[in-house]
Amino acid sequence: MMNKKAVLVDDHGLLRNGLAGLVKDLGYTVLFEADNGKDFLAKLKPDQLPDIVLLDINMPLMDGYATAAWIKKHHPDIRILALSMYDDENSIIRMLKNGAGGYILKDSDPGELKMAMESVLNKGFYYSEMVTGRLIHSIHAQQDENSPAKSGAGLNEREVEFLKLAATEMTYKEIAEQMHLSPRTIDGYRDDLFEKLNIKSRVGLVLFSIKNGIVRI
Repeated sequence: MMNKKAVLVDDHGLLRNGLAGLVKDLGYTVLFEADNGKDFLAKLKPDQLPDIVLLDINMPLMDGYATAAWIKKHHPDIRILALSMYDDENSIIRMLKNGAGGYILKDSDPGELKMAMESVLNKGFYYSEMVTGRLIHSIHAQQDENSPAKSGAGLNEREVEFLKLAATEMTYKEIAEQMHLSPRTIDGYRDDLFEKLNIKSRVGLVLFSIKNGIVRI
């Protein structure tokens, strides 16, 4: 890693300053810190773009969702690592769909932060233990047309429909109603897909769907 440039966007100054010190200790140049998305936009210089933005989700004026979407639209080469105090599934899914390549809790240890930043920069993706190494490999490896990920892992139409709905903010109960199935049947779809795709969470299912074009973002 040759002098990668980072920016921190978080409305909690004390926590952000501590994080900035840690990021510098990991060998990054911190271009600037911002209180929220609007502050980030005001400070961003087109001739000095960061390689990665550590982006808080809940902020006033312009939150992490809107900021991530703006970065994805205007500077798609900038990597985004989302930060949050809470391991909230819907927040993670929404941030990923808005362009974040990874998600990390603010109370994570320095080793995980280092791993997350390097993974997002080098692979474009990071998400702790909720997504397995096999999924990461299927997403990032150069795949031939017969690979499971390319072919949708042999998914049937109902499974694909379920995956599309799982990428929304619907609860599993609401998905069952939408698909005119019982909640127990929906649980069966979910558990079968967990096993078939070697994934451990709903977030993992959404990531698989996004990366394989089942869900468009």
